[in-house]
Amino acid sequence: MTANPFHLAWFLQGSSIQAWGEPWTGNIGQDWMSADMFVDLVRSMERACFDYLLIEDSIYVGQNWQDSRDIFLKGGICVPRQEPSVVATLLAASTRKLGIVPTLSTFAYHPYLTARIISSLDQISGGRAGWNMVTGSSDLSAQNFGMEKLPEHDQRYVMAEEYIDIVKGLWNSWEPGAIINDHENGVLIDPAKVHTIDYAGTYYASRGPLNSGPCPQGQPVIAQAGGSRSGRKIAATHANTIVAAPNGVAAMKQYRDDVRAQMAELGRNPDDCKILFLLSPIVAETEDQAKWAAEQRRVSAAQNLDARMARFGWSTNLDLSSLDLDTPVSQLTLTTNGHQSSLSQFLTRAGDKPLREAMIDHVSCGYCVDVVGTPDSVASQMDEIMQEIGGDGFLIALSDVSRRSVSTITDGLVPVLQRRGLTRRAYSHQFLRDNLLEF
Repeated sequence: MTANPFHLAWFLQGSSIQAWGEPWTGNIGQDWMSADMFVDLVRSMERACFDYLLIEDSIYVGQNWQDSRDIFLKGGICVPRQEPSVVATLLAASTRKLGIVPTLSTFAYHPYLTARIISSLDQISGGRAGWNMVTGSSDLSAQNFGMEKLPEHDQRYVMAEEYIDIVKGLWNSWEPGAIINDHENGVLIDPAKVHTIDYAGTYYASRGPLNSGPCPQGQPVIAQAGGSRSGRKIAATHANTIVAAPNGVAAMKQYRDDVRAQMAELGRNPDDCKILFLLSPIVAETEDQAKWAAEQRRVSAAQNLDARMARFGWSTNLDLSSLDLDTPVSQLTLTTNGHQSSLSQFLTRAGDKPLREAMIDHVSCGYCVDVVGTPDSVASQMDEIMQEIGGDGFLIALSDVSRRSVSTITDGLVPVLQRRGLTRRAYSHQFLRDNLLEF
């Protein structure tokens, strides 16, 4: 058993129609607008004492398969997607302890707007808000905001440094105790404790102060998916929790060691940032049932390969529809201005395999590592992984989110983890930041 418990969070694919067309999803195609399923999800997560829900997002309809939107619209691939800050507000109102972390991209929201949205969410949730910082990955999204294309990958992270400085500066524009609520002297706010930030950078500027008032946490939690070299650097500099998806236990350990070393070089305590690894566990009552479900994941990928490749291309900003599926991946020239780490992991895993086989392998696996079995065996596998890596926890990311699949995690797996002392049985703190720093 690990010396300390590890953290659990949930990575929610932002599409409101979760797993449409899959079994056990009810009438999601007609009920999706109400977000009732998301409410059920967060309440189940809170009962299981997860740290937070991260709401992934994109701001475009895919068109990177035969230069057409058809496959994305017909199959509901990453669409429709509701504004994450609106959904986050509903989910915050439906919970009391769970952290809520929406995605707001640097190219689509001005830093003042991001600071204001997240500070407001922090206030109404009682200190449970976070911000998942992304720089965008698709030129299609840029075109929705009047731009021809996104800046180059590394340039986006240079710009993000200024962006984050402004957001953090605005959160700090109110000193602790600025609201004095002095009825006797007729003073609500002490003017001496509210400041402009007067930030004028190369890419962004903001005067401040933030008019929404102080954040309960002081600074809400910043999450970041730092996969590329630039992403790791900015995560090490600013993030309080990191979404990580390296392939294999050795790569997971190397990733964590690298980011923690960068944090130490920057003068940050590495324990102040929790690195959570994406995991898609298959949990069933028996080992045979779990293995069958894992096999069906591969069968489904082979039967719906066009859709799976379109989904992969959606995240990597590539249109793979014209490629010969029998061509070895090593002979293909694939580059992207999108999710570079996703493409890099695919290429590394693929090697010399034909594209067809490599893609089926890639989309059939459980993100970082496959974890399949009964609640007891999956708990043991997760424990062993954390012991080898050194921490800090997992982000559950299921491709078939339904009330049934959620229950296999929150009501099947988590109680076993809790009985073994591997995850928390109760929240010790009100604020998300403090729960992350508890162990």
